[in-house]
This record gives sequence, C-alpha cells and structure tokens, in this order.
Amino acid sequence: MAIHKLVLDYAEEDLFTLIAIHCTLEDYRLAYLLNKFLGITLVRKPLDLDFHNGELTYSIYEWEDCTQQTVWSLVSNVCKTETYREGNTDSLFSVQEKTTKINHLIPEYKTVNYFIKIDNEFNFGKEKYILNNILKIPQVATAYGVDTEQLKSKDHLIFS
Repeated sequence: MAIHKLVLDYAEEDLFTLIAIHCTLEDYRLAYLLNKFLGITLVRKPLDLDFHNGELTYSIYEWEDCTQQTVWSLVSNVCKTETYREGNTDSLFSVQEKTTKINHLIPEYKTVNYFIKIDNEFNFGKEKYILNNILKIPQVATAYGVDTEQLKSKDHLIFS
C-alpha cells in the first residue's frame, strides 16, 4: 500500500509594523494628534476589541490607506476593570470596596499605553519617518518599533 505524504508549504505570516507609544493622553486625543502629524485619518471603530465575552475591551481606531494598500490601527494596550466586593464585616454598615484591575492587550509591554499596527511591512526608512513624526507630538513621551518576531501574544493583534 502506498503512503501519501502531504507537504504543506510554510505560509508566510502576515507582515506588519508595530509601533509602541508611551503617553498619558486619552485615545481620541492621541488619534486626533496622529491624524494631524502623520496626515492620516484614523476613525474609531463602532465596536471595541472584545476579550473574554465583554469583560475586557480595548478601544481601536482604524484607517485604510487605499493608495498604499495598508491598514493602520491604533489600539489601546490598557483596559481597566472595576469590581466591588464586600469590605469589613465588623462594622455596622455594609461597605463595598472598589478594586481596579489593569489588564494589558500585550502583556510583554505593560508600560506601553498604545500600539500602532500597520499592515504590510515598511522599509526601515519609512518606519523611521513615521516614528520621527510621532515623536514630534509634545504629549508623547516616547515611541519605538517593536520586534514582532519576539511577541508571545501576537494573536491579540488580529483585529478582523
């Protein structure tokens, strides 16, 4: 009996550029400033990124550049959730303690506030141009490119 062996070619993974941004701005304000400094048109998506059946949501803005055939996404890396639990039971009144838990879209980069994901990998010169323009925004503390090959939670960056 003949043995048939199926050989699958390694499909090249989606190429994208990932830029980390450290700043304390609200997401809508950062999107406005990125639009202004980069000449793009990021628009908030109707639905946020949803993890764990609505427990964790991350805001996302998107712009499709038809001339370059790329999609730009600005996504928050931080999601704060508040939970209430019964506090000290020795008191006369019931007290609820509020605890805030901070979750991260990419746990390897807990200090990053936002990520810009650009589908299609740019050459180094184009990425450097984008980074220089982002760093011109006064409210941005720092921004840098992220090596996507080293990411363990790369699956969290699949938005569609």
